[in-house]
Amino acid sequence: MANQEKKGAGFLKKLLSRYRMVIINEDTFEEQAQVRVSRLNFMILVILIFASIFTATFITIAYTPLKAIIPGYDSSELRQKAIQNLFTTDSLIALYNQNINYLNAVRSVLNGDVTFQEPELSIENGLNDQELNASFAPPIIEDSLLRAFVAKEDKYNPNETRESGITALLLAPAKGPISQPFSPEDLHFAVDIVLEENTPIKAIADGTVIFAEWTSQTGYVIILEHLSGMLSVYKHNADLNKKQGDAVLGGEVIASAGNTGEFTTGFHLHFELWMEGYPMNPSNFFNFSN
Repeated sequence: MANQEKKGAGFLKKLLSRYRMVIINEDTFEEQAQVRVSRLNFMILVILIFASIFTATFITIAYTPLKAIIPGYDSSELRQKAIQNLFTTDSLIALYNQNINYLNAVRSVLNGDVTFQEPELSIENGLNDQELNASFAPPIIEDSLLRAFVAKEDKYNPNETRESGITALLLAPAKGPISQPFSPEDLHFAVDIVLEENTPIKAIADGTVIFAEWTSQTGYVIILEHLSGMLSVYKHNADLNKKQGDAVLGGEVIASAGNTGEFTTGFHLHFELWMEGYPMNPSNFFNFSN
């Protein structure tokens, strides 16, 4: 028992014994600094250092995004962000597909790569006489689509009345004799208007320029997008007054008549009118005679 007490007192004495660490200049042997420390103080210092490191590591992981790298960690916030990212990705994919379809439609307008089919109507299709008469009689598809366009335009033009008619909404791009009419059977989805060189070409309505470039086949081409998905196309121009992205007003000069492109047949305007991917006969809506 006495030996154990003696050993305990000796161990405590060792812990409390102080040691001096002296720093001496090697060249002059001059004392530069000294530190007095006991074994107990050294042990406490080491414990405090490790405790500080552990505490700093815990706080860093618990209150920063680093906690997400811990295997098996599950967070409702991360799940919510993942769901939001999934919805955002789906929306972007849908928007991307929509833009691709839109660009394909514009490309079809530029290339004239459109299959025009007359509706097949017969008694076998289940149509009665009244429906058949309504199908063959006006209004045609262009008229129905244009009515939707006029209705949407009216909402943004309180000073315009329906009685003022289509001519108040749509302006002829130019006036002159038609050398080649609208002919879907010949894949000519336009009217060719004979014009003098540099005749001003005007926008048929308010809209935005979605294409304004040179093409080898049809020369300088400009395409405007109007409300309700209506597109107006102007080809074989001598030059263009607008660029892609510009907003234009109805009646504003956007180009000048020319004789450019491989498919040109003289100074004229090749004018197309499209609604939601369908070609429309411009002669149904415009009076091109002077």
